[in-house]
Amino acid sequence: MDARRAARYGRLATQLRDLIEDKSPTLQAAMATICAVLHAKMSHHFWTGFYFVAGEDELHAGPYQGPVACQILKGQGVCVQAVRTKKPVVVDNVSAFPGHIACDSRSKSEIVIPLLKEDRVVAVFDVDSSDLSQFTEDDIEPLAKILKLLAPYL
Repeated sequence: MDARRAARYGRLATQLRDLIEDKSPTLQAAMATICAVLHAKMSHHFWTGFYFVAGEDELHAGPYQGPVACQILKGQGVCVQAVRTKKPVVVDNVSAFPGHIACDSRSKSEIVIPLLKEDRVVAVFDVDSSDLSQFTEDDIEPLAKILKLLAPYL
């Protein structure tokens, strides 16, 4: 990751902590704040949001920013893969990902980070970019740090 992106993540983590800790009344409010700030400040974010686990291999749209989302993801896709493995998934080219669910054909690359409560995935954080190869393994740690702000609400 380039130094500018790393520094931006650090500034955004501080900003989000100040906006969320002891201020957000609910999980959904905290999630909406994370989406709004990251989507506005990270120019490569085309779609920024959350999906809640709603059953076996099914997710429902939560707070997000960007074009209209798929309201339900079921049985396949990058988000479902993150739920199944309980691990982040980084995809350079979504059209090459088996079973990718195309909510918007302009999405080209993606990162998904699961949110766990007691070893159970309760939601995923999903970011799409309209450009190829916009995420790497280096994005996982700073995004996970930001997502830890949600821990008190889970």
